[in-house]
Amino acid sequence: MRIGVDVGGTNTDAVIMSGNDVLAAIKSPTTEDVGGGIVAAVRDVLVQAKVEAAAIESVMIGTTQFTNAFVERRRLMEVGIIRLALPATTSLQPLVDWPEDLVERVGTNVHMAHGGYEFDGREIAAMREAEITEATRALGKAGIRSIAIGSVFAPMNRSMETRAAEIVAAELPDAYVTLSSNIGRIGMVERENAAIMNASLMDLSHRVVGAFRSALKELGITAPFYISQNDGTLMTADYVEKYPVLTFASGPTNSMRGAAFLSNISDAIVVDIGGTTTDVGVLAQGFPRESAVAVDVGGVKTNFRMPDILAIGLGGGSLVRDDGARIGPDSVGYELTERSLIFGGDTLTTTDVAVAAGAADIGDKGKVASVDAGIVAAGMDTIHAMLEEAIDRVKTSAAAMPVILVGGGGVLVDRPLSGASEVVTPDNAGVANAIGAAIAQVGGEVDRVFSYDEAGRDAALDTAKREAEERAVSAGAKPGTVSIIDVEEVPLAYLPGGAVRVRVKAVGDLAGVAAI
Repeated sequence: MRIGVDVGGTNTDAVIMSGNDVLAAIKSPTTEDVGGGIVAAVRDVLVQAKVEAAAIESVMIGTTQFTNAFVERRRLMEVGIIRLALPATTSLQPLVDWPEDLVERVGTNVHMAHGGYEFDGREIAAMREAEITEATRALGKAGIRSIAIGSVFAPMNRSMETRAAEIVAAELPDAYVTLSSNIGRIGMVERENAAIMNASLMDLSHRVVGAFRSALKELGITAPFYISQNDGTLMTADYVEKYPVLTFASGPTNSMRGAAFLSNISDAIVVDIGGTTTDVGVLAQGFPRESAVAVDVGGVKTNFRMPDILAIGLGGGSLVRDDGARIGPDSVGYELTERSLIFGGDTLTTTDVAVAAGAADIGDKGKVASVDAGIVAAGMDTIHAMLEEAIDRVKTSAAAMPVILVGGGGVLVDRPLSGASEVVTPDNAGVANAIGAAIAQVGGEVDRVFSYDEAGRDAALDTAKREAEERAVSAGAKPGTVSIIDVEEVPLAYLPGGAVRVRVKAVGDLAGVAAI
C-alpha cells in the first residue's frame, strides 16, 4: 500500500491506495510548518482506512511550497552566478530579464568567465580555471552560500560546468552548487534563469524536505518517500533537496495525472477547479502536454519541463458581481466557510450561486433563498462561459474532446460544456491531486542536438531513446518497465550538417513498489 499527499497553499490532501483501489481520502488544513498538516492528514487517512503505518510501502508527496516561495519572494537565498561564455554573450548579462524586486532578493553577484561550446561541441573558448577560483573566492568573501553555474550549450557538453563545480567545491566546501545542465534545456538565458531560481531555494528545500522526513518519522512510517516533479514523474527526497525548482507546477500536473487515472481516459482536457483558480490543461497519453515555449514563473522566463496550463480566476470562492455577469478573479479562498452566504457570511460567491441553482448541496441552502433568481441564472451562465472559453483556448483543433472535471470546485458545473464531447466527474475527483502523486512513475529525458548528416536519423534517435531509458533507470525506475512516451524532432535550419534538436521522454514504474 502507498500514500499520496498533496501539500497545497490551503489544504493538504492525502489518500491511501492499494493497487488501483483508493482505500481512504482526507483533506486537512495546511499548516505554517508544513509538517503539522502532513501529520494530521496522514494520521486521519490511516485511521479512516484502518491501516497500520508499518503496512505502507511508499509515500509520494506533491508540494507547492517552492513555487509559492519564489512567486511571493519569500525565504530566498542570495545567489552567486558564474557564467562560462566569454567572449560570447556579453550583450545579455545574467538576470537581464528579472523583475527588480526579485533581483534585490537574489543579489547581483555575477561573474563572467571564458568557456562554453558551439552546438556541435566545438569550444567557444577554453575554460580558465584561475577565473573560476577568483570568482569563487570573491563570492565566499561576500558570504554567498549558493552558487549557480551556467555554460553555453551545456546540455551538449557539460564538462566545463562539472569542472567549475569541482573548483567551487574545493574553495567553498559548504556551499550549494547548481549546474544549469542538470535542470534546463537548450537556450542559455532561460536555462541559466532556472539554475539561479533553484540556487535561491536551496535552504528552503532542506527545511521542507526535513519537515517531510520528521512528519513521517512521527507517524512511524519507515517506508521511502518521493516527491513529484513538474512532468508528472517522481524524484527521491535527496534529489529534491538539490533541485527544488523541478517541483514547480507539480500541483496541476498531479491533478491531471490523477484525472487520467480516475477516469481511465488518457487523451482529454482536464479542468481542475480549486478555491481561487481553475487550471485547464491537455492530457496526451496520460501525461500533461508540455509547454513548447519558455514558461514564465514569478516574472522570470525558464525552459525546464513545465506543463502547458491555462489558469483563470474562477474557483469555488470567487466573488460574484454585477448581478452575476462578472466573476473573480478575487476570491475568499480558504475563508469560504466563514465569508460565503451559505456558511453565514456576507459575501456572494460562486459556491453560493451553485447551491442556489441546485447544482451543489453544501452549507445552508436557506441562506441563499433570497438571492435573486436572475443573479443566480446569470452567475451560472458566466461560470460556464468562462470554462468554455478556457477549454477552447487550450485545444489545438475544433474537434470536441472529453473533459474531465476534478477539484473541489467541480460542483460549479451543472450542464454540458461547449467543445466537450462528454464531461466526466470521476469518483474521488476532489483529491485527484493526491491520487496523481500516489500513482506517479519515474522519468528520464534527453534534449540534444544531433547532426543527422553525420549520425543518421535512425542511429541518432536510437541513441537518444537509450539515454532517456538509462536516465529513468538511474532515477529509480524498474528495468523492464521503462517505455518511451514522447519523441520530438525539430530541424534547426540555421545550423549546418542537418542539425536536429531531439527530445525524448521515457517513464517506468518505481523500483520496489508494486505496479499500478
